Amino acid sequence: MTNSPPSAPDPRLSAGAARLALRYDGTFAPETVQHLLADSYRLLAAEATVRTHLIVLAERLTAERLDALAHTTRPAADAVLRVLFVCTGNAGRSQLAAAILTHLAKGTVQVSSAGTRPAAALDTHIAEVLAEAGVPLPEGVFPKPLTEEVVAAADVVVTMGCGDACPLPAGRRYMDWAVPDPDGAPIERVRAIRDQIGSRVQALLADLAPTQAK
Repeated sequence: MTNSPPSAPDPRLSAGAARLALRYDGTFAPETVQHLLADSYRLLAAEATVRTHLIVLAERLTAERLDALAHTTRPAADAVLRVLFVCTGNAGRSQLAAAILTHLAKGTVQVSSAGTRPAAALDTHIAEVLAEAGVPLPEGVFPKPLTEEVVAAADVVVTMGCGDACPLPAGRRYMDWAVPDPDGAPIERVRAIRDQIGSRVQALLADLAPTQAK
């Protein structure tokens, strides 16, 4: 029995590659952009149940990976600290933490999130409980796979419940937060998880302030 050949990437990827190559002209070769876009598409397609917006999501993921790669290869002297939140599905805890830190930091920290096994969509109630707290959910967020570029670019990595699959980056500040998973929980429970994460994020931001001032 022979294995079936892998399906070819959607030809619409070429348009996304062209847009990204123009955006990163002078920073990355078009071949690098094409490779990362094809890989991003592959990573997302592996878990996707609905592929309607897969091309758009792959382009967004690739842009995040290219930004992270640019930071590690050509770090700017005045670059802000980068914080990465990781959980299993990137659908609940890490999304809550990323949204809250983005809101509180007001541009003084570069925030990203990812999952070791990304879910198909955000957990129920995540956007609602953030809105109740006056925290906007960043536009266009979706569960993203964890990639080497994003881990390597992070100054601080915070993990929540992903166990042995969590990254342990050498030379980076690492912490693990014991926070319950909101997946399938009633909204009252999700509110409590939001508040628990919010308190931890506030403490983290206060702790980072002296580092940012250097």
